[in-house]
This record gives sequence, structure tokens and C-alpha cells, in this order.
Amino acid sequence: MTSSSKIHFEDLVVGTVETCGGYQVTRKEVIGFATNYDPQPFHVDDEVAAASIFGKIAASGMHTLAMTMRMLVDNRAGRYASMGGGGIDKLRWTAPVYPGDTLSVRSTLVDKRRIRSRPDRGMAVMRQETMNQHGKVVMTYEFSAFFALRDPSAPFEI
Repeated sequence: MTSSSKIHFEDLVVGTVETCGGYQVTRKEVIGFATNYDPQPFHVDDEVAAASIFGKIAASGMHTLAMTMRMLVDNRAGRYASMGGGGIDKLRWTAPVYPGDTLSVRSTLVDKRRIRSRPDRGMAVMRQETMNQHGKVVMTYEFSAFFALRDPSAPFEI
């Protein structure tokens, strides 16, 4: 995809909803991620997990965030004139993720604005909802990202 055919800041429409995903959560990946980055017993030990509030091994919340990012990159990278992320706000884990789940993401563009100090870009805020195969929301957050402008010399809207 050429730079001119990518989705730029001017193309973004507040209220737009996109979905992507179909990420299969595996036991091996859940335990591997937790072993490396979040080795709490209910993420790696069947007995401890069975006696926990989860009832069985559950994915780390940070792993859920990483799987969500993977889906977004796999389905969006290259389509947008992205200039990187600006941060995550309001991160919430609302339900456990288990091996065997299939995750998907729903992204809603909730706001956008030009950056006066950087006239070549604008910032957009997306509400991300990660869902399991039953449509249950398992994680939410708001993500700010920067997008290139096609015409940085265009006047700012008043």
C-alpha cells in the first residue's frame, strides 16, 4: 500500500467502529507468557488456579493486552498512516480469559484532534473492547494514537 493510499488523519470519522480478530488462546501460550512476565500461581499452576476465583488457569491481564495488540497490528498495520501511540487510559479487565477462548477486538473512534505543536499530525482516541467467543467483553481501554496528515498546511478547524 502506498503512503498516499493509506488512511490518514483527515479520513478518520468519529463514531467509526471496526472489528478484527479470531485469536485462539492456547494453554501453552498462557503458561509461557505468565512464566516469563506474570508468574502468579493462578496463571501457571492447575491446582492453585482451581482453588482461585478463576477456577482454572487464566491468562494474565497483560497477556490479554498483548494478544489484543497482536490482533490490531495483524489487521491494521500498513492500512493507516500511523505515527505511533500516545498512551493507554482507563484499562480494565472485566472477565477472565482462558485457554481455548477465541478473542476479537471492537475499536470505536471516540475523538480526534489536530496537534498545534506538530502540524504534520493529528491524534485520535479509540475505545478498544476485547471480547471472547461468546461476545463477552473481557477487557476495555482507550488508546491514543498519532496519524499523519495528508496536508499539514490545511487550516485548523475552529
